[in-house]
Amino acid sequence: MDNADLLKQLRIERHQREDHGAGPGRWPWIIGALFVLLLVVGLAWMLLGHSTVVVQTAAAVAPTTDNEAGAVLQATGYVTARRQATVSAQITGTLTAVLIEEGDRVNKDQVLARLDDSAYKAALDTAVAQAAAAHALVAQFQSQLAQNLRDATREEGLGRQGLVSTQLAEQARTLADSTRAQLASQQKTAISADAQVVEAKVNFDYCVVRAPFNGVITTKDAQVGEIISPFSAGGGFTRTGIGTIVDMDSLEVDVDVNEAYIGRVKPDMPAEAVLDAYPDWKIPAHVIAIVPAADRGKATVKVRVALEHKDGRIVPDMGVRVSFLEVKPKAAAQVPKGVLVPAKAIAQRDGRSVIFVVVDGKAQQRTVQPSAQDYGELRLVPAAVNAGDNVVVSPPASLHDGSDVQLNTATP
Repeated sequence: MDNADLLKQLRIERHQREDHGAGPGRWPWIIGALFVLLLVVGLAWMLLGHSTVVVQTAAAVAPTTDNEAGAVLQATGYVTARRQATVSAQITGTLTAVLIEEGDRVNKDQVLARLDDSAYKAALDTAVAQAAAAHALVAQFQSQLAQNLRDATREEGLGRQGLVSTQLAEQARTLADSTRAQLASQQKTAISADAQVVEAKVNFDYCVVRAPFNGVITTKDAQVGEIISPFSAGGGFTRTGIGTIVDMDSLEVDVDVNEAYIGRVKPDMPAEAVLDAYPDWKIPAHVIAIVPAADRGKATVKVRVALEHKDGRIVPDMGVRVSFLEVKPKAAAQVPKGVLVPAKAIAQRDGRSVIFVVVDGKAQQRTVQPSAQDYGELRLVPAAVNAGDNVVVSPPASLHDGSDVQLNTATP
């Protein structure tokens, strides 16, 4: 049998294929059953698990304190320092060390800079040596005077006995008086030498620049190697200051009040200052004085205002708005921590107090511990809820964590 006969035996005829496929098919029934099952599951999921709950909501608010006082006048000005200084040396010299930077806090007599002191040290040593020599001569004249006085006394005794001439006795007394005068002169010279030592020591101490008072460095104006001098020199090569120090405890506010309203301002009048940099921070203040001079160009009168609270955020030249008050505001009560929510927003779930917060159309259940402090229809919730959160008022029993909700915001 050849290959053609073998292939003919393996071939399936058309009528055989049709007989083999006769009979009802099973696939349509299987597909229909799966469709019905998916439909039932989908309806159950929509009706039971993700039904939308219509709720009423209210916003959680932060507690505040009522501490408002009536303002009779408002004015603007700037923070100023009543005590500040540009620190410089009292002698001319070259800087060998600058020990300050902007923002540094320094204490009185703290070393800020050093000058080259070699020349002043040599002058001090010279003055000390000259003073020592002057005092040595004083001692020499004192010894000489003592000896001359003894000789004069001896010569006078011999003269009275006629053993020596009267002239010799007189010469001895004259020599003693001359030595006494030389001693007095040398004592004055020694005093002058001591004064020169003091002067040389003062100049030597001037090579160390110290802080005149406690404060904060606001500017650094010189560097190592530059020449510093208390006098202004031409050419711009000599610095007249090392830096500026400000006493932060002396900060106050200067405001310009329109002269038409200056009659409303009185000394010691209570006030409230608000910095432009911190508009929500009210600083208690009071009027120090009304400066008895007017600005002709601006038609204003300057008023000095004291800040009753000192803070590191207050710096010189800051813009400030001052409200002059009728009465001094009451001391601010401490604001309680947390937020206020309607009492009806707190529900019980499994023995716990919970609040439902609406986020992106879904309810989030949060466990809370309400404060016992009475706020009327509101309750203080110290944690778990933030100011501005929308909380569900009177949550229904069907509401649970993750439920879809439809908002109906209303004021409780």
